[in-house]
Amino acid sequence: MSNVVVKVGVASCGLAAGAGDVFSRVQEYISEQKLDISLVKTACIGMCFEEPIVALSGMDAGTIIMGKVTADSIIESLDDYLAGNPIRQRVILAEKGDAIHNELLANQKRIVLRNCGVINPESLPDYEATGGYTALRIALEMEREDIITTIKDSGLRGRGGAGFSTGMKWGFAFNAVGDKKYVVCNADEGDPGAFMDRSVLEGDPHSILEGMAIGAFAMGADEGYIYCRAEYPLAIKHLKIAIADAEQKGYLGNNILGTDFSFDLHIKEGAGAFVCGEETALMASIEGKRGMPTIRPPFPAESGLWGKPTNINNVETWANISWIINNGADAYKQYGTEKSTGTKVFALAGKIKNSGLIEVPMGVTIRDVIYKVGGGMKTELPFKAVQLGGPSGGCIPEALLDTIVDYDSINKTGAIMGSGGMVVMDQGTCMVDVARFFLNFTQNESCGKCTFCRIGTRRMLEILTNITEGKGKLEDITTLEQLATNIIKGSLCGLGQTAPNPVLTTLKYFRDEYLAHIEEKRCPAGVCTSLLRYEIDPEKCIGCTACARKCPVNCISGSVKQVHNIDQDLCIKCGACYSTCKFGAVKKG
Repeated sequence: MSNVVVKVGVASCGLAAGAGDVFSRVQEYISEQKLDISLVKTACIGMCFEEPIVALSGMDAGTIIMGKVTADSIIESLDDYLAGNPIRQRVILAEKGDAIHNELLANQKRIVLRNCGVINPESLPDYEATGGYTALRIALEMEREDIITTIKDSGLRGRGGAGFSTGMKWGFAFNAVGDKKYVVCNADEGDPGAFMDRSVLEGDPHSILEGMAIGAFAMGADEGYIYCRAEYPLAIKHLKIAIADAEQKGYLGNNILGTDFSFDLHIKEGAGAFVCGEETALMASIEGKRGMPTIRPPFPAESGLWGKPTNINNVETWANISWIINNGADAYKQYGTEKSTGTKVFALAGKIKNSGLIEVPMGVTIRDVIYKVGGGMKTELPFKAVQLGGPSGGCIPEALLDTIVDYDSINKTGAIMGSGGMVVMDQGTCMVDVARFFLNFTQNESCGKCTFCRIGTRRMLEILTNITEGKGKLEDITTLEQLATNIIKGSLCGLGQTAPNPVLTTLKYFRDEYLAHIEEKRCPAGVCTSLLRYEIDPEKCIGCTACARKCPVNCISGSVKQVHNIDQDLCIKCGACYSTCKFGAVKKG
């Protein structure tokens, strides 16, 4: 029994679902029963919708992964496993015996997420056992130019959203003249619905450290920063542990692995400003200044942190580096398309069954991501749109679901790949309200430096709010399009330049919804409260009085067993009557 291992996913998603209690219960049970088994903490395997997740291994049944585990159910499952009996709880994946097909994992290729949910992120030996820091040893024996050539030949493009060639970017920093150089990891993940960086930092922090050490050696840097938002306490905890362990083992610090290469790595906790995801604002924040973008050129590769040559890549980009060095550029190019090689991590959220993290080869269709990997729609309502790229992205309609996942194809739709947030929406979603939501976010997060961004986004938000409240005018559509053009042209950084994207794509693909709000004073999705109207169908109302009793403003009149009526002047459109009626007599429109 000494080979039996119990792994509990205690990343942020698992802890939020109760994994901490599950871990404590197993720990108590092992102590009480004096069992000779190992209890290990791991991170998120990606199936956030199944949390808490527990994996059992070491017995003849092979590896069993269970979902939606509770502190009460785990002991029964553990006893079943140890006794060689069928697991009576929810098994989501079995790697031996009665194999259970799991499409969420079967249709993926995990490079960035290869260790997430597999190893203990607080254990350096666990990372080394998967080949960790082998790539660093290989790189230290290579010529610096050859490392950069390998990354360039792999076709890896920056996964932070811009999609610029990583190898080319490294080459700029390598060729820059300076007595000191820096490398930076941009972990300031702020898109609504995005949690890719957090999961990698929590689940496999050493992969980031190793990638940055390789990059620093290749570019001639001796110091680096991981800029991580303070709202990620578990990620920061794991990073601190990883850095300390790597320094002790000689993977970071002075004379790494006996060479003349030295590299010190620091963590800078950001205060959560979305604009600090822009690289010049990020560097200003590291320097202790207010996070505001600056004009480029000069670009960071020429003059970055404290005026020194600096290279900035995001978490997902750095996590690819050691795999590429270990396996070669050609192996990486086996996945993806000619111009977008490798894989892409997405955070699936919204009205989708399998919400969580996925990693798929570039070149798959959005349809396959949603239906084959994501399991399709969570609700009974049909698919309507998917929002890609966060506040800087756009909404892609059903007609474009066969668009392939690569930078150029996504850009042609008007959306962007972004860092990888993918929010799925059904027919119950109002696209005007979606545009208003994202404009509200970017308007609040604008640093205020650029007039068009500061004032233009506010004006767009005012117009969208008016439309959702039934105060819109036809000329508002023209005004929105004109403002969008001017904001894109007149903004200094990517926040302002992409802020209008949600509005432009919803106007492009869902203009009829804007017209319905403006001309008919009607929200087709029944979302915009000011445009709602609740009425009682006299043919379905049986006079049970349930709706009248639930109404908080007493606007529903009618006697028992008689048809009721809603006073539209008094109705506050709270929807209590609609959700209470069991006979479908209350109509919303």
